[in-house]
Amino acid sequence: MQLRYSFRLYPNGPQRTALARAFGCARVVHNDALRARETARTAGEPFPKTGDLSKLLITEAKRTEERAWLGDVSAVVLQQSLRDLDSAYRNFFDALKGRRPPMGAPRFKSRKDNRQAVRFTANARWKITTGGDLSLPKIGDIRVTWSRTLPSVPSTVTVVKDAAGRYFASFVVETEPETLPRVASEVGIDLGLSHFAILSDGTKIESPRFLRRAEKKLKREQRRLSRKAKGSNNRGKARLKVARAHAQVADARREFHHRLSTQIIRDNQAVAVEDLAVKGLARTRLAKSVHDAGWSAFVSMLEYKAARYGRTFVRIGRFEPTSQVCSQCGVKDGPKPLHVRVWECAACGVVLDRDINAAVNVAKAAGLAVSACGAQVRPGLVPAQRSEAGTHRDGRTTVAGIPGP
Repeated sequence: MQLRYSFRLYPNGPQRTALARAFGCARVVHNDALRARETARTAGEPFPKTGDLSKLLITEAKRTEERAWLGDVSAVVLQQSLRDLDSAYRNFFDALKGRRPPMGAPRFKSRKDNRQAVRFTANARWKITTGGDLSLPKIGDIRVTWSRTLPSVPSTVTVVKDAAGRYFASFVVETEPETLPRVASEVGIDLGLSHFAILSDGTKIESPRFLRRAEKKLKREQRRLSRKAKGSNNRGKARLKVARAHAQVADARREFHHRLSTQIIRDNQAVAVEDLAVKGLARTRLAKSVHDAGWSAFVSMLEYKAARYGRTFVRIGRFEPTSQVCSQCGVKDGPKPLHVRVWECAACGVVLDRDINAAVNVAKAAGLAVSACGAQVRPGLVPAQRSEAGTHRDGRTTVAGIPGP
């Protein structure tokens, strides 16, 4: 399986200038190729092939006075920009045919985009030096902070500059699945807002609410940004501070997701979650809290880590009535407003915690062997067994709940 590893880069002044030049050249080639294809589409002509675009927009363009500066960067970066555009068109057409989720058509890139990236393939002859630096053609040896070792030798590296002005090296490597020792426990997970995750064994994980805790600082920096004149250097500095504040929130949330998902995968042989309609919830009054929780990213981590470590991952349908069914007797008690956190089953009389009951039902819907005891808050009245004899109110005896003669 393929995994992506990202590491922080610390380029010096000349290297940042060289990277900015590479970002700009790749962006210009991308925009020129996109314009050529859109012109052909408008004229009703077939799309020009990538090879023809490479010859026209790179090889011949370098010989002109207007595009001579394309020769200042590695040709592999420019070629890869054309390949990425070709992949974007392929994905767009596959989406139109229903082969993949909907996505928009390729768009023109701007130097003001929050994210800039260039890709170096093996043909560029990049390497990791013996001193641990990342050596890139026509850029130099860039210092890297290696937080872990790469499991195999990567064939490509993508250098990314984010909105906060930070640089990263992203490697895609091939790895073999690592099977963890089998464990007996299986768990269902109900995701929420007051508690980030509720497990079917009764465990409740508090929601860190990173965005809510950083709101005061974010508002202050955003207010300072709004006061700066457009186009001024001070506005650029203020925009960078806002981006860095948001990056800190995103990094903390990602770290929390990674730690929790790794722990759940290691402690359980099978994991079940509900397929939540995050886009729909993000259009309600709970939008900020939904985005702050980051459920989709967390579930994606659970899914790929389960595949990597030999665990079972099950995603049940979003229309499963997990909050309406009693996990003890299976009777559907109907929908309940959000403020109802504890309810009593009208059929069996057991008092249930809404979230734990939903987590148990998620596990049961996925076919996992879990106990429903965690959903019970306190025992209710125990009804008579169906096999016991009783007296009907009209005087007739009953056996196994069936009126007798």
